[in-house]
Amino acid sequence: MALAAGDGMLWKVQAENGTTSYLFGTIHVDDARVTALAEPVNVALAAADLFMMEVLPSGDMSPYLMPGSLEQLLTETELEQVYAAAEFHGLPHEMVSHMKPWLLAMVFDLPVAQSPYTLDIQLYLQAQRAGKKIKALETPQAHFAALESISLDEQLLILRSVLKRSQAQKEKDFELLIQAYLSGDIHQVAALDAEMTADDLPASLWEKLRVKLLDERNMHMAEHIAAVAGQQSVFVAVGAAHLPGERGIIDLLNRAGWVVTPVK
Repeated sequence: MALAAGDGMLWKVQAENGTTSYLFGTIHVDDARVTALAEPVNVALAAADLFMMEVLPSGDMSPYLMPGSLEQLLTETELEQVYAAAEFHGLPHEMVSHMKPWLLAMVFDLPVAQSPYTLDIQLYLQAQRAGKKIKALETPQAHFAALESISLDEQLLILRSVLKRSQAQKEKDFELLIQAYLSGDIHQVAALDAEMTADDLPASLWEKLRVKLLDERNMHMAEHIAAVAGQQSVFVAVGAAHLPGERGIIDLLNRAGWVVTPVK
């Protein structure tokens, strides 16, 4: 099935036995324009027996921390840039100095968080309040495996590429991403997400990241969705960039015999 631009973020997933589930593409931010859920999303979530998201929230910081310190890995100028970005985002120097470079790159590439309630967390809490069963699509180990598979030097390349970008450029890119998301264009969301991640990275490193972050995870998540959606109605919240394309979750489910259609 060809996916049209503007098909939207909410998709109906129908099993051969008639069980109806839903696939909802999210964006991992707390911007009020995306956390204000459209009524069809609320209705779909209310109708489901089970809520699934990429990985469940956890207070365990160990996946994000490294045994050494950034002070041993960066130049004095780079450290000053990191600490300036940390202050901008309200993060203490002591914690930042031990955070893994890939995580700092992700944090520094976004606007300052206004709350801990990203769209995914809001959906999780809504499902929890409604008494839904809740499961993760991935274990924490599998979720972080993609970024853990790249070397420390490669992580530092990613961090340095983010440090090179001005705050004005980051905010401009973020606004483009938000507008693409609000338009319901999953292709444009995926393209912008890739462009922002690949910016200033060697092509070989981006290709490695793309395979690990998208292709391999999409296959595993689609298999997990298929394993549970035939037994009960499921609402799946997953980053919108995982949905489109020949190796996207929508196409993988369609090829596996599910009927996946946009909810208008």
